Amino acid sequence: MTETPETSPAVYRLLPKLAEYQQLTPNNWDLRQLKRWQRLGHEADRPVRFRAEWAGERNWPEADFASGYPGAPVLSRRLADQFGADALQASGSLLPVDIEGAKGDEYRLFLVEQVIDCLDVRRSSKPKKLNGEVKNAVYRADALPVHLPAFRLPQFPGAVQWNGWAADRLVALTGDQIEARLCWSEDPAAVPHPDPWGF
Repeated sequence: MTETPETSPAVYRLLPKLAEYQQLTPNNWDLRQLKRWQRLGHEADRPVRFRAEWAGERNWPEADFASGYPGAPVLSRRLADQFGADALQASGSLLPVDIEGAKGDEYRLFLVEQVIDCLDVRRSSKPKKLNGEVKNAVYRADALPVHLPAFRLPQFPGAVQWNGWAADRLVALTGDQIEARLCWSEDPAAVPHPDPWGF
């Protein structure tokens, strides 16, 4: 199913809400490898699987949007299917997640491969030297890939940027599980989150 982008494009950071849901903590080695691939793009570093373990109270339900790491969104198979796996795969790949102590193949790492140079570098804050984080981003609306659910920036390759229509759909599908932080909107009345990449 193809979505129609909203009339006023917007970009979000998505993360799990601080609620009573278990979240997945990525394996440190796999997360380092993912970050290296995102930064350098070497095919040898490209993940093929991802390991993680549940964190949170055992009696809490497992989150459908299960990871808060900016570059490693993990979705339940149910959520990926409801959103539309084909729509997600326009931006990248859905990789299996091996969860310590769990049976089955119920979660996917959304490996966003599309890197789009659409940041207005003159009007945005300067990227941080350590990781390229852009706290106050302004996008070039003519270059924004509104047909994709998500993308990454060459200036900030370790973070997944979600187009507004995709963020809205994921929030609607998960109810109270996702916090959508506005990074930028073409609507001048919209107010971006003061620290979209912070915790």
